[in-house]
Amino acid sequence: MKKHVLIISSFLCSIGVTRAQQSPVKYVNPLLGTATVWDAKDAGFTPTHRVWGAEVFPGSSLPNAMVQLTPVTQFHSGSGYQYEDTVIYGFAHTSKGHWNLCNIPLLPATGNLAADDYKSGYSHKNESAHPGYYQVYLNRYGINAELTSTLRCAFHKYTFKPGESKKLIADLGMANERVHSWNISQEGKNVFTGFQQCGEKMYFYAVANHEIKKIDSLKKDAKIVPVVNFTDEAKPLEIQIGFSFVSVKNAKENLEKEMLGKSFTQVRTEATETWTKLLSKITVTGGTERQKGIFYSCLYRSFLWPALRSDINGDFTDQSGNVVNKGFNYYTEPSLWDDYRNKLILLGLVSPKVTADVIQSLIDKGARSGFMPTFFHGDHASVFIAGSYLRGLRGFDVKTAYAMMLKNATVEGTRKYVDEYNTKGYIAELDVPKPVTETVTKAAVTKTLEYAYDDYAVAQLAKALDDTANYKMLMKRTCNFKNVFDASTGFMRGRLADGSWVKNFDPYYPYYEYMYREANAWQSSFFAPHDVKGLIGLYKSNNAFEKKLDSLFSIPWKGYEVYNISGFIGQYTQGNQPDHSYPFLYYFVGKQQKSQVLLDSIMNHFYDMGKDKLAYAGMDDAGEMSSWYVFNAMGFYPFSPADPKYIVSVPLFDKVEFTLDNNKKFTILKKNSGKKISSINYDGAKISDYYITDKALKEGKELLISTTK
Repeated sequence: MKKHVLIISSFLCSIGVTRAQQSPVKYVNPLLGTATVWDAKDAGFTPTHRVWGAEVFPGSSLPNAMVQLTPVTQFHSGSGYQYEDTVIYGFAHTSKGHWNLCNIPLLPATGNLAADDYKSGYSHKNESAHPGYYQVYLNRYGINAELTSTLRCAFHKYTFKPGESKKLIADLGMANERVHSWNISQEGKNVFTGFQQCGEKMYFYAVANHEIKKIDSLKKDAKIVPVVNFTDEAKPLEIQIGFSFVSVKNAKENLEKEMLGKSFTQVRTEATETWTKLLSKITVTGGTERQKGIFYSCLYRSFLWPALRSDINGDFTDQSGNVVNKGFNYYTEPSLWDDYRNKLILLGLVSPKVTADVIQSLIDKGARSGFMPTFFHGDHASVFIAGSYLRGLRGFDVKTAYAMMLKNATVEGTRKYVDEYNTKGYIAELDVPKPVTETVTKAAVTKTLEYAYDDYAVAQLAKALDDTANYKMLMKRTCNFKNVFDASTGFMRGRLADGSWVKNFDPYYPYYEYMYREANAWQSSFFAPHDVKGLIGLYKSNNAFEKKLDSLFSIPWKGYEVYNISGFIGQYTQGNQPDHSYPFLYYFVGKQQKSQVLLDSIMNHFYDMGKDKLAYAGMDDAGEMSSWYVFNAMGFYPFSPADPKYIVSVPLFDKVEFTLDNNKKFTILKKNSGKKISSINYDGAKISDYYITDKALKEGKELLISTTK
C-alpha cells in the first residue's frame, strides 16, 4: 500500500500538482516582472537597447500603502530596480513602476566612502523577496539588509560584521525625479529627521536602536551626500522611519501609532497577515503550481498602486498646497490610461472602500479647476467612475464627479482638442511630411476612438442620474469612432482638417503620438468596446471582419524596435495596453473558441519570460498587465469597463472561489478541459449569451462553465 501511495504522490508532483495547497501568500514572487526581455524571439525584434520590462519593484509594501521600501539598482529607471543590474545604490521608500519617485534612498555602509562611489555589489543567490519583506546581502560592506513596512512606515534591519563602523548613507540629492531641495538633522540621541522634495515633499522621522555619533557628509564638486554615523553596539542596527507628505510632526505620529515599539519580526508577521487576508479573498483549485505562482504574483502586483498619501490622523496636502482633513483616505491618481481597463475594476471588487476613496481623491484634485483629472492620455477617469457607480460602489460624491466629467466632455480642458472633436466628430491630425516613430503630434485617431468611449461612459452615468438630455447628446457622439474608419484600407486612419485622409499611411509602422498613441493602425483599429456591432458593421460582413482579425493575429511584426511595444502574436502586442481587449472580438462573430486559444497562449507565454523566467512581455503599468492575467485566469473579464458586466471565458483553474466584500462567495467551476464553451449556467439557470452581470456575481452563487474540445 505504501508503495502505491509513493507512486501516486510522485505522479502528482511530476504534473505540477501538490496534495496540500500552499497559502496564497506563499505563491507570490515579488521578483516576477523585474527582469528584462533580451531575446529577439521574446521581444519580437532584435533589441539594440534595453526592452522595457514590467518595471516593477521587489521590495516591501502593504496594499495601496504610502511606503514602498525597495532596492535601487539604477536611478532614473522605471521602478529603480532591474534584475540584470549587479549593484545597489540604496533602499528607497516610494516606487510605482514609472520614471518617478524612488524617494529618500538610504544605504548602510562601513569604512571609507566617497560621494561618487558608495554602491555595493550583490548577488541574487543572497537575495529574497516576499510580500511585506525584502532581504539582500551587500557584498561590499558585508552587511545583511532586511526590510519590512507598514502603511506609512519603514523598518530597516542591518546586520554588520562584528567591530565594523556603522554608517547610513542618505543620498537625499538622488531620486528618479529631479530633487529640488532636501534636509536632514539629528534630533536627540537616536533620532534623525528631514525631508526630500521632488514633485511632492516627503518628510521623515527616524528612530534608531543605536545612538547617533554625528551626521556628516561626503563631498565631491557640487555633490553632497549626508552620512549618519552610529555608535558600535553588539546587535543589528535597526531603524524605524515614519513618513508623511504633510510634516515631520505627522511623520512622527505615523511612526508612533503604526510601528514604534514593535520588533522587526512582529512588523514582518503583520505584513504577511495583511497580504494573506487580501490574497485569500480569491482561492483557486486545480491548475499547475506554475499557474498558481503567476496568478497570485499577479494578484499581489495588482494592489500596490494607487498609493496612500494621507496620514493616520487623516491630514493630507491638497492640490493647492493646503493641509486639509476631509474624512477620507487620500490617494495618488491611478494610472488611468493603463488600468481603467481592468485593474481598477479588480480593485473595486476586492477593496471597494479603497476604490471609493481613490475616486473621492480624484474629485478633490479636480475641485481646483472644475475638471476631472486624468492620466497620460484620454479621459478615462470617466470610465472608472461611471463603471464603479454602475457596479454599485458608493462612498463618493457622485454628483460632483458627474459635473466634472460632463465638463471634461464639453469644455476644452482635460480633454485636448475636445472643441474640434465636438464640432467635426473627429480630431484632425497634422500633415506631417515624414513622420518617424517618435513623432509627437495629436494622436488624433486614438483620441477620437477613446473620447467616443469616454462619452459612452459619461452617458451611462447621465442615464443613471436621470439626466436625459445629456444622455442623448453624449450617446450621439459615441459613434464618432466611425468617422476615422477608412473603408478602402479597413483601418482607423488619420484625417486632416479638410476631411481628407493622412497620405503617409503605413498600417504597420508604430508611432508614439502621430495618429495613434503608442501603437500602429493594427493595434488601434478595433477599439469600440461599447459598440462592437457597429464596429463590425464597418466591414462588408462578419466573415470579412473575422478575416481582418485573423490577419491581426497572424501577420508578423515587421521588426520595428519601439521602447513600449513588445511581445507579439502577429501584430497584436501584449506588451502594451491599447489592444488588450481584442482577443475577445471573435466572440462577436460566433468563434469564441478562437478567442480562448489566444487567451490561453497569452497567459502561457507572456508572464514568466526570459532566461530567469522573471520577465513580463511589457510594462505592468501599475497593475494593468497583472490584472489582465488575474481576470482571464479566473474566467471573466471587464470587456467594456464602463458597463457592469463581464464577458465569460474558460478559466485556468477547475474552481475559483471569490469572497466578496459583502462576505458572499462567488464560485466559478470549470467542467471539462476544452476551449469551446458549450454552456454557461449561473445558480442552475442557463445564461443565453457570454456575459454575467456584476449584480448577479455579487449575489454569491455558482457559475458553471462547461466546455468541449
